[in-house]
Amino acid sequence: MLNQSIINIEKTNSIVNGNWWKGGVIYQVYPRSYQDSNGDGVGDLTGITQRLPYIASLGVDAVWVSPFFKSPMKDFGYDVSDYRVIDPMFGTMDDFDAMLAEAHSLGLRIMIDLVLSHTSDQHAWFKESCTDHTNPKNDWYVWADANPDGTPPNNWLAMFGGSSWQWDGRREQYFLHNFLSNQPDLNIHSLDVQDALLDIVRFWLDKGVDGFRFDTINFFMHDKLLRDNPPLPEHERNHSIATKVNPYNWQNHIYSKNQPENIAFLERIRALVDQYEGRACLGEVGDAQRGMQILGEYTSGDKRIHMCYAFEFLENNPATAQLVKTVFDKMDREAPNGWPCWAFSNHDVERMTSRWNLNTLSRYTYAMLLHTIRGSVCIYQGEELGLMDSVVSFEDLRDPYGIEFWPEYKGRDGCRTPMVWQANAVNAGFSTGKPWLPVCTEQSQQAVDIQESDEDSLLKFFRKAIALRKSFPVLQSGKQISMEAKGELLSFIREDDSNCLYCAFNLSDEVLEFSLPGGSWQNINHNMGKLCINPIESNKLGPWQFCFALKNTNN
Repeated sequence: MLNQSIINIEKTNSIVNGNWWKGGVIYQVYPRSYQDSNGDGVGDLTGITQRLPYIASLGVDAVWVSPFFKSPMKDFGYDVSDYRVIDPMFGTMDDFDAMLAEAHSLGLRIMIDLVLSHTSDQHAWFKESCTDHTNPKNDWYVWADANPDGTPPNNWLAMFGGSSWQWDGRREQYFLHNFLSNQPDLNIHSLDVQDALLDIVRFWLDKGVDGFRFDTINFFMHDKLLRDNPPLPEHERNHSIATKVNPYNWQNHIYSKNQPENIAFLERIRALVDQYEGRACLGEVGDAQRGMQILGEYTSGDKRIHMCYAFEFLENNPATAQLVKTVFDKMDREAPNGWPCWAFSNHDVERMTSRWNLNTLSRYTYAMLLHTIRGSVCIYQGEELGLMDSVVSFEDLRDPYGIEFWPEYKGRDGCRTPMVWQANAVNAGFSTGKPWLPVCTEQSQQAVDIQESDEDSLLKFFRKAIALRKSFPVLQSGKQISMEAKGELLSFIREDDSNCLYCAFNLSDEVLEFSLPGGSWQNINHNMGKLCINPIESNKLGPWQFCFALKNTNN
């Protein structure tokens, strides 16, 4: 048994100190696919409310709810036509209020996904901006004249394929869209646009939300001179399938995003959010070349975004010991004062189990690794069950990205299929109607009800991993030092003013030797099961085993 007085472990009340986000655990819900409450085959806010006790049972701090605003759903809610209205598909504002109240009663916070870089082309702002060159919102979007030969103003490409410029016959100009042509980019250089967006942020803060996940925050600003992006050298490209088939990734996007003027707008957002106690901002940064540098810039100090959503572990390459060390070495160089929020899966990438070809043991080990590295944590719905990606036929595809680049790239529908609750229920308990995407039969065998009845299930292990993180403040906000990668043995130390926690992970199928650093260490296993060994009694880690040891830094 650990001597509690020696190691000085106390659970922190993060709600009181307002820093719950720092080292906090956030659970991502994709509303369309979580729980359908009315049998129309699409998940909704009432369905989320019904499942909040389950989410609370995981021990997480907050729930990030992907967009539920009024939308034509060309990009499934990331094309917003009214930021202050709930899309009828998901329910009503009363349903949102009920969800928020239930979450708060369970000790959960709600973070909503705000898409401020662009709107739907059905938004009233865009409809007005299109009318002529003199209307009050004529410069609220990024408009530009054609080249003399009628071609687009520059060579910028859209994330979902083709030019990022779309011709509009009413204004006889092109408008910018970094994603679908139905998603025109806002001109956030305009202070009027900034003010309008801040009013939206204030609206939801006044509703009582606890924070925001801001979509694509490094896309907020564009180069005012509209200079061409240079090509990205072939050896610097990410060689995933999506990269190979999508020439977007062949450019170095130094002008179409990542502009320095963006920081002033982020500071305006933070100043507003700080007027409300205990709220937090999580910003998504999408940039393969400068993502870590931008993370450092955007989260530096206490006047910008609280934390940035990092993509380094969402790539196809498995998180080997060396890769993990490389990522954190880069962070130490480029963002030493930044605060990341790590995810291994989300709604835009193939699920981790399939992407990294994980076996049963490795799913447990990566779950523990995620909860011990420095930063905050995002868990994507179903990740706690170890779900693999679903195979979705072309006829069932809904994702425009996958439809565009099929069959070489099958899009994002495979990670968005409905949550599996009951193995033997209709549609695994997700809906009594035909689901918007088919329920994966193989996933049904990993349903919540099966794992709740198994003491050794991954679901119950996730609860233990989160509980371990909550039990040790050093895992939430402590420093991370002395990271080493020896083959597939990854080790590091988490340290704060009270405690020093040694962590070692065997990320392989082999038996590996390790040695504790000098000093007087105490074992902790925290009831983590057979994968967690006592490092005081052994110098070997079996396949996918890990260990922890603790000492008091005051001695």
